[in-house]
Amino acid sequence: MQTVSCPSCGAPVDFRSHASVMAVCGFCRAAVIKDADAVKDLGKISAVLEDFSPIQIGTAGIHGTRGFTVVGRIQLRYAQGLWNEWYVLFDDGSGGWLGDSSGLYTMTTVRAVAPPLPDFHELVPGQSYQIGAERYTAAEKREAECIGGEGELPFRVGDGWSIRVADLRSGEQFITLDYTDGAIPLVYSGQAVLLPLLRCQLLRDDDQIKASTGKYRGRLDVLDCPSCGSTINYIPGAAAKLVCPGCGSALDAAGPEATVLAAGEAVAQVTNTLALGATATIAGSAHTVIGTMLRTDDEGTEWTEYLVYGARTGFFWLVETDDGWFRAAVLPGWPDPAAPGANSVKLDHHVYTKRYDYTATVRYAAGAFNWRVAVGDQVRVSEFESGQTSLAAEMTAQELTWSRSTPVAFDQIKAWFGADVTGSGPAAKPAASLLDSQMKFVWWILGLNAIPLLFNFGDSFILTVIALVALFYPASYFQGDEK
Repeated sequence: MQTVSCPSCGAPVDFRSHASVMAVCGFCRAAVIKDADAVKDLGKISAVLEDFSPIQIGTAGIHGTRGFTVVGRIQLRYAQGLWNEWYVLFDDGSGGWLGDSSGLYTMTTVRAVAPPLPDFHELVPGQSYQIGAERYTAAEKREAECIGGEGELPFRVGDGWSIRVADLRSGEQFITLDYTDGAIPLVYSGQAVLLPLLRCQLLRDDDQIKASTGKYRGRLDVLDCPSCGSTINYIPGAAAKLVCPGCGSALDAAGPEATVLAAGEAVAQVTNTLALGATATIAGSAHTVIGTMLRTDDEGTEWTEYLVYGARTGFFWLVETDDGWFRAAVLPGWPDPAAPGANSVKLDHHVYTKRYDYTATVRYAAGAFNWRVAVGDQVRVSEFESGQTSLAAEMTAQELTWSRSTPVAFDQIKAWFGADVTGSGPAAKPAASLLDSQMKFVWWILGLNAIPLLFNFGDSFILTVIALVALFYPASYFQGDEK
């Protein structure tokens, strides 16, 4: 470790890696550049937005067989939201990056790859590309700018520093193509990782996250919409985009003050089974419904999606449909093949068969989201099923994501949220299906018993027909009432 004095305030600044060329002074925010035996002050860099991430400078863990320590961070904003890139120093002295985007993590290091490599402007999410000896599916391409930084970093960054990157995936394998310095990208290769498997130490606990989240905004947890004045409840740091439930305005909450991005049209009052702010205890952890949106498909079928956030578990969705409730989460590792045009895909040794292709459109949105959402947004969805589990590929011109969903009993929803649940939910609807099954069974039994009567057209046959009509008509009448 090398310790230097900050040229701006004189405070000690540590360089743990000899490869690091820049560190942010923890006292005055000066960007300190190490140049041979001298250090230079290149001005101030903004403080990072304290968000929901449990990672912090000093967090240590193990990836594979190598130990690592987090020594720096840059925070980047793009059109759909923001994410963190944590600079890690491995025990062998090499460096890498721990990507942290809405609770999804990737660990990558620089890799030498022989050309040819795709051009940034030609990359299309959902298309596959040859990178070295393997084929990868393009997941996303972003143009982003740095909005903050801390700790030490292997290159110079500052406020307004912009990047152009594309992410590609193959199963759990992950590649980032960095076009920031020109047409030939720098390649970062690694894999999607789960935070518990990194065996991290010195993570922030729930109380630390709650105490520090939103510090950049003065720890606000209630915001007045600058368009209509309505109160918006949100979790500071957990969401960069808000939608006012009063007027539908889209708000940017990533800065010190919310700014109206687009004046929304007046939205009808929507009564949901789970209200914004509904709380639940799931697997021993506190969770909150922070966002809700209504979506429709090409045929007009509607369903409601609730974004649920937990300080320790991150984000997942509860989806309310006419067929029941489902719990969905974004997949860190992708199926094979990852292109949604296939008729079947394989994940964790299970084959999923394509069932549906449709366009999903946002009809209503309110609350806080960890990416930009607006009424009218559309994604192309391909759904694949295996038993009761389904996979969904959602694709836009900029991004492809995969998620997995499983059914959840409405009784479980009520057990989680208790008094915050309103209405009977879709769980009350199977009664009609049960009546259908019972009616079919009765008709089947009566049909079998009526076979001998077909050869006997006496009084007993006529009486049997009258009895069947008497049984059928009332049942049909009441079944219509149920529906």
